[in-house]
Amino acid sequence: MSFLFEDFKGWKTYCESHNVQLFEPVIEYEVQQKQRTEEFIWANLENAYNVMKDAVQTGLTEDMTSRSGMINNGAKKVYNHPVTVLSREFQVLISRALAAKEVNSCMGRVVAAPTAGASGIIPGVLVTFQELHDIPDHKIHEALLVSAGIALIMEKRASIAGAVGGCQAETGSAAAMASGAIVYCLGGTIDQVFNAVAITIQCMLGLICDPVAGLVEVPCVVRNASAAAIANSSAQIALANVNAVIPVDECVEAMGEVGQSMETRYKETAMGGLAATLTGQAISKRVLIQDIEMLPDEE
Repeated sequence: MSFLFEDFKGWKTYCESHNVQLFEPVIEYEVQQKQRTEEFIWANLENAYNVMKDAVQTGLTEDMTSRSGMINNGAKKVYNHPVTVLSREFQVLISRALAAKEVNSCMGRVVAAPTAGASGIIPGVLVTFQELHDIPDHKIHEALLVSAGIALIMEKRASIAGAVGGCQAETGSAAAMASGAIVYCLGGTIDQVFNAVAITIQCMLGLICDPVAGLVEVPCVVRNASAAAIANSSAQIALANVNAVIPVDECVEAMGEVGQSMETRYKETAMGGLAATLTGQAISKRVLIQDIEMLPDEE
Protein backbone atom coordinates (compact mmCIF):
# COMPACT_ATOMS: atom_id res chain seq x y z
CA MET A 1 0.00 0.00 0.00
CA SER A 2 1.38 3.41 -0.93
CA PHE A 3 1.78 6.28 1.51
CA LEU A 4 -1.34 8.48 1.34
CA PHE A 5 0.28 11.82 2.25
CA GLU A 6 -1.72 12.57 5.36
CA ASP A 7 1.09 14.47 7.08
CA PHE A 8 4.79 15.30 6.85
CA LYS A 9 5.70 13.25 9.92
CA GLY A 10 4.27 10.14 8.27
CA TRP A 11 6.08 10.92 4.99
CA LYS A 12 9.41 11.08 6.81
CA THR A 13 8.71 7.88 8.73
CA TYR A 14 7.73 6.07 5.53
CA CYS A 15 10.90 7.15 3.74
CA GLU A 16 13.12 6.11 6.63
CA SER A 17 11.41 2.77 7.24
CA HIS A 18 11.44 1.87 3.53
CA ASN A 19 14.87 3.40 2.87
CA VAL A 20 13.64 5.50 -0.05
CA GLN A 21 14.14 9.09 -1.18
CA LEU A 22 11.46 11.73 -0.72
CA PHE A 23 10.22 11.60 -4.28
CA GLU A 24 9.74 7.80 -4.42
CA PRO A 25 6.55 7.60 -2.30
CA VAL A 26 5.00 10.15 -4.68
CA ILE A 27 5.75 7.83 -7.60
CA GLU A 28 4.20 4.93 -5.68
CA TYR A 29 1.14 7.05 -4.89
CA GLU A 30 0.64 7.93 -8.55
CA VAL A 31 1.09 4.32 -9.66
CA GLN A 32 -1.17 2.74 -7.06
CA GLN A 33 -3.77 5.43 -6.46
CA LYS A 34 -4.00 6.90 -9.98
CA GLN A 35 -3.15 3.75 -11.97
CA ARG A 36 -0.38 5.48 -13.92
CA THR A 37 2.83 3.89 -15.12
CA GLU A 38 6.24 5.22 -14.10
CA GLU A 39 7.01 5.89 -17.76
CA PHE A 40 3.87 8.02 -18.04
CA ILE A 41 4.74 9.94 -14.86
CA TRP A 42 8.31 10.77 -15.90
CA ALA A 43 7.20 11.73 -19.41
CA ASN A 44 4.56 14.09 -18.05
CA LEU A 45 6.99 15.63 -15.58
CA GLU A 46 9.30 16.38 -18.49
CA ASN A 47 6.42 17.89 -20.44
CA ALA A 48 5.26 19.98 -17.46
CA TYR A 49 8.72 21.36 -16.86
CA ASN A 50 9.11 22.19 -20.54
CA VAL A 51 5.83 24.14 -20.38
CA MET A 52 7.17 25.99 -17.34
CA LYS A 53 10.36 26.90 -19.19
CA ASP A 54 8.36 27.98 -22.23
CA ALA A 55 6.15 30.21 -20.08
CA VAL A 56 9.19 31.94 -18.63
CA GLN A 57 10.62 32.50 -22.10
CA THR A 58 7.30 33.64 -23.56
CA GLY A 59 6.74 36.16 -20.79
CA LEU A 60 10.15 37.71 -21.43
CA THR A 61 10.00 37.81 -25.23
CA GLU A 62 6.40 38.32 -26.34
CA ASP A 63 3.83 41.03 -25.70
CA MET A 64 2.24 40.52 -22.31
CA THR A 65 -0.60 43.03 -22.20
CA SER A 66 -3.79 41.78 -20.60
CA ARG A 67 -7.23 42.80 -21.88
CA SER A 68 -7.82 44.81 -18.73
CA GLY A 69 -4.57 46.71 -19.25
CA MET A 70 -3.44 46.04 -15.69
CA ILE A 71 -0.68 43.75 -16.95
CA ASN A 72 1.65 45.50 -19.36
CA ASN A 73 4.99 43.73 -19.91
CA GLY A 74 6.16 44.16 -16.33
CA ALA A 75 8.45 41.14 -16.46
CA LYS A 76 10.45 42.52 -19.37
CA LYS A 77 10.76 45.90 -17.65
CA VAL A 78 12.21 44.25 -14.55
CA TYR A 79 14.47 41.93 -16.54
CA ASN A 80 15.95 44.77 -18.63
CA HIS A 81 16.20 47.45 -15.95
CA PRO A 82 19.79 48.70 -15.55
CA VAL A 83 19.65 49.06 -11.75
CA THR A 84 19.88 45.88 -9.66
CA VAL A 85 18.73 45.89 -6.04
CA LEU A 86 20.81 42.90 -4.89
CA SER A 87 22.30 41.06 -7.85
CA ARG A 88 21.60 40.17 -11.46
CA GLU A 89 20.57 36.68 -10.31
CA PHE A 90 17.92 38.12 -8.01
CA GLN A 91 16.66 40.38 -10.78
CA VAL A 92 16.38 37.38 -13.13
CA LEU A 93 14.55 35.34 -10.49
CA ILE A 94 11.95 38.04 -9.94
CA SER A 95 11.45 38.77 -13.64
CA ARG A 96 11.02 35.08 -14.49
CA ALA A 97 8.38 34.59 -11.80
CA LEU A 98 6.59 37.66 -13.15
CA ALA A 99 6.95 36.41 -16.72
CA ALA A 100 5.35 33.01 -16.23
CA LYS A 101 2.47 34.50 -14.25
CA GLU A 102 1.92 37.22 -16.87
CA VAL A 103 1.53 34.46 -19.46
CA ASN A 104 -1.31 33.11 -17.35
CA SER A 105 -2.91 36.54 -17.00
CA CYS A 106 -2.71 36.96 -20.77
CA MET A 107 -4.42 33.63 -21.40
CA GLY A 108 -1.25 31.73 -22.31
CA ARG A 109 -0.22 28.17 -21.51
CA VAL A 110 1.05 27.49 -17.99
CA VAL A 111 1.28 24.71 -15.43
CA ALA A 112 -1.03 25.13 -12.44
CA ALA A 113 1.55 24.53 -9.73
CA PRO A 114 -0.49 24.05 -7.68
CA THR A 115 -2.90 26.65 -9.15
CA ALA A 116 -2.95 28.99 -12.13
CA GLY A 117 -2.93 31.95 -9.76
CA ALA A 118 0.45 30.80 -8.44
CA SER A 119 1.81 29.54 -11.76
CA GLY A 120 4.83 31.86 -11.87
CA ILE A 121 6.49 30.80 -8.63
CA ILE A 122 7.84 27.32 -9.29
CA PRO A 123 8.90 28.11 -12.89
CA GLY A 124 10.67 31.29 -11.81
CA VAL A 125 12.41 29.55 -8.93
CA LEU A 126 13.39 26.28 -10.59
CA VAL A 127 14.48 27.65 -13.97
CA THR A 128 16.74 30.19 -12.25
CA PHE A 129 17.97 27.71 -9.64
CA GLN A 130 18.77 25.10 -12.29
CA GLU A 131 20.75 27.64 -14.29
CA LEU A 132 22.77 28.81 -11.28
CA HIS A 133 23.63 25.35 -9.98
CA ASP A 134 23.73 23.40 -13.26
CA ILE A 135 21.12 20.91 -12.03
CA PRO A 136 20.17 18.17 -14.54
CA ASP A 137 16.57 18.02 -15.71
CA HIS A 138 16.01 14.61 -14.10
CA LYS A 139 16.86 16.03 -10.66
CA ILE A 140 14.42 18.88 -11.27
CA HIS A 141 11.77 16.30 -12.19
CA GLU A 142 12.41 14.54 -8.88
CA ALA A 143 12.07 17.89 -7.11
CA LEU A 144 8.73 18.44 -8.83
CA LEU A 145 7.56 15.14 -7.36
CA VAL A 146 8.68 16.31 -3.92
CA SER A 147 6.72 19.51 -4.54
CA ALA A 148 3.68 17.46 -5.48
CA GLY A 149 3.91 15.54 -2.22
CA ILE A 150 4.07 18.81 -0.30
CA ALA A 151 0.98 20.05 -2.14
CA LEU A 152 -0.94 16.83 -1.46
CA ILE A 153 -0.49 17.26 2.27
CA MET A 154 -1.25 20.97 2.26
CA GLU A 155 -4.41 20.34 0.25
CA LYS A 156 -5.60 17.69 2.68
CA ARG A 157 -4.68 19.51 5.88
CA ALA A 158 -5.45 23.10 4.83
CA SER A 159 -6.15 24.21 1.25
CA ILE A 160 -4.41 25.23 -1.95
CA ALA A 161 -7.36 27.30 -3.24
CA GLY A 162 -7.69 31.04 -2.79
CA ALA A 163 -11.48 30.73 -2.61
CA VAL A 164 -11.07 28.50 0.44
CA GLY A 165 -7.98 29.74 2.25
CA GLY A 166 -7.01 33.08 0.74
CA CYS A 167 -3.81 33.83 -1.15
CA GLN A 168 -1.78 32.09 1.56
CA ALA A 169 -3.28 28.88 0.22
CA GLU A 170 -2.20 29.58 -3.37
CA THR A 171 1.04 31.55 -3.44
CA GLY A 172 1.90 30.27 0.03
CA SER A 173 1.60 26.65 -1.03
CA ALA A 174 3.53 27.27 -4.25
CA ALA A 175 6.34 29.03 -2.38
CA ALA A 176 6.51 26.17 0.12
CA MET A 177 6.67 23.66 -2.74
CA ALA A 178 9.44 25.63 -4.44
CA SER A 179 11.45 26.06 -1.25
CA GLY A 180 11.29 22.35 -0.48
CA ALA A 181 12.36 21.59 -4.05
CA ILE A 182 15.43 23.81 -3.74
CA VAL A 183 16.57 22.15 -0.52
CA TYR A 184 15.98 18.69 -1.98
CA CYS A 185 18.07 19.46 -5.08
CA LEU A 186 20.93 20.79 -2.94
CA GLY A 187 21.11 17.54 -0.99
CA GLY A 188 19.27 18.70 2.10
CA THR A 189 17.97 16.21 4.63
CA ILE A 190 14.29 15.39 4.99
CA ASP A 191 14.16 17.58 8.08
CA GLN A 192 15.73 20.47 6.16
CA VAL A 193 13.27 20.10 3.28
CA PHE A 194 10.30 20.11 5.64
CA ASN A 195 11.81 22.94 7.68
CA ALA A 196 11.95 25.03 4.49
CA VAL A 197 8.25 24.33 4.00
CA ALA A 198 7.47 25.34 7.58
CA ILE A 199 9.45 28.58 7.36
CA THR A 200 7.77 29.50 4.09
CA ILE A 201 4.30 28.92 5.54
CA GLN A 202 5.18 31.11 8.52
CA CYS A 203 6.20 33.90 6.13
CA MET A 204 3.05 33.63 4.00
CA LEU A 205 0.50 32.98 6.76
CA GLY A 206 -2.61 35.15 6.63
CA LEU A 207 -2.21 36.55 3.10
CA ILE A 208 -5.63 37.40 1.70
CA CYS A 209 -6.94 36.87 -1.83
CA ASP A 210 -8.23 40.23 -3.12
CA PRO A 211 -8.06 40.26 -6.94
CA VAL A 212 -8.92 43.63 -8.46
CA ALA A 213 -11.98 43.33 -10.73
CA GLY A 214 -12.00 39.62 -9.96
CA LEU A 215 -9.12 39.06 -12.38
CA VAL A 216 -6.03 37.06 -11.43
CA GLU A 217 -3.76 39.97 -12.29
CA VAL A 218 -3.42 42.54 -9.49
CA PRO A 219 -1.95 41.89 -6.97
CA CYS A 220 -1.50 38.28 -8.06
CA VAL A 221 1.36 38.76 -10.51
CA VAL A 222 3.64 40.71 -8.17
CA ARG A 223 2.82 38.31 -5.34
CA ASN A 224 4.26 35.50 -7.47
CA ALA A 225 7.53 37.41 -7.58
CA SER A 226 7.62 38.10 -3.84
CA ALA A 227 6.71 34.46 -3.11
CA ALA A 228 9.62 33.32 -5.30
CA ALA A 229 11.95 35.46 -3.20
CA ILE A 230 10.51 34.03 0.02
CA ALA A 231 10.97 30.49 -1.30
CA ASN A 232 14.67 31.16 -1.77
CA SER A 233 15.15 32.87 1.59
CA SER A 234 13.38 30.01 3.37
CA ALA A 235 15.56 27.45 1.60
CA GLN A 236 18.71 29.34 2.59
CA ILE A 237 17.59 29.48 6.22
CA ALA A 238 16.59 25.80 6.32
CA LEU A 239 19.86 24.63 4.75
CA ALA A 240 21.70 26.36 7.59
CA ASN A 241 19.72 24.24 10.08
CA VAL A 242 17.89 27.22 11.55
CA ASN A 243 14.89 25.63 13.24
CA ALA A 244 11.39 26.81 12.30
CA VAL A 245 10.46 25.99 15.94
CA ILE A 246 6.84 25.21 14.99
CA PRO A 247 6.82 21.80 13.23
CA VAL A 248 5.71 21.76 9.62
CA ASP A 249 2.50 19.80 10.29
CA GLU A 250 1.46 22.35 12.90
CA CYS A 251 2.26 25.17 10.47
CA VAL A 252 -0.06 23.59 7.91
CA GLU A 253 -2.77 23.22 10.54
CA ALA A 254 -2.34 26.90 11.41
CA MET A 255 -2.74 27.79 7.74
CA GLY A 256 -5.96 25.81 7.63
CA GLU A 257 -7.27 27.48 10.77
CA VAL A 258 -6.46 30.95 9.46
CA GLY A 259 -8.13 30.14 6.14
CA GLN A 260 -11.29 28.94 7.86
CA SER A 261 -11.54 32.06 10.00
CA MET A 262 -10.81 34.47 7.15
CA GLU A 263 -13.81 36.55 6.10
CA THR A 264 -15.40 35.69 2.77
CA ARG A 265 -14.55 39.07 1.28
CA TYR A 266 -10.86 38.14 1.56
CA LYS A 267 -11.19 34.84 -0.29
CA GLU A 268 -11.26 35.50 -4.06
CA THR A 269 -14.58 37.35 -4.02
CA ALA A 270 -13.06 40.73 -5.03
CA MET A 271 -15.05 42.35 -2.22
CA GLY A 272 -12.24 43.33 0.15
CA GLY A 273 -8.64 44.47 0.34
CA LEU A 274 -7.19 46.02 -2.81
CA ALA A 275 -10.31 45.12 -4.81
CA ALA A 276 -12.39 47.34 -2.52
CA THR A 277 -10.22 50.44 -2.89
CA LEU A 278 -11.51 53.40 -4.92
CA THR A 279 -9.13 52.61 -7.76
CA GLY A 280 -9.92 48.91 -7.55
CA GLN A 281 -13.63 49.60 -7.82
CA ALA A 282 -13.10 52.00 -10.74
CA ILE A 283 -11.11 49.35 -12.60
CA SER A 284 -13.81 46.80 -11.88
CA LYS A 285 -16.48 49.06 -13.39
CA ARG A 286 -14.34 49.69 -16.46
CA VAL A 287 -13.71 45.98 -16.99
CA LEU A 288 -17.44 45.25 -16.57
CA ILE A 289 -18.28 47.82 -19.23
CA GLN A 290 -15.70 46.28 -21.57
CA ASP A 291 -17.24 42.86 -21.01
CA ILE A 292 -20.73 44.18 -21.79
CA GLU A 293 -19.51 45.89 -24.95
CA MET A 294 -18.00 42.62 -26.14
CA LEU A 295 -21.32 40.77 -25.88
CA PRO A 296 -22.90 40.02 -29.27
CA ASP A 297 -25.84 42.20 -30.27
CA GLU A 298 -29.21 40.53 -30.01
CA GLU A 299 -31.21 40.35 -33.23
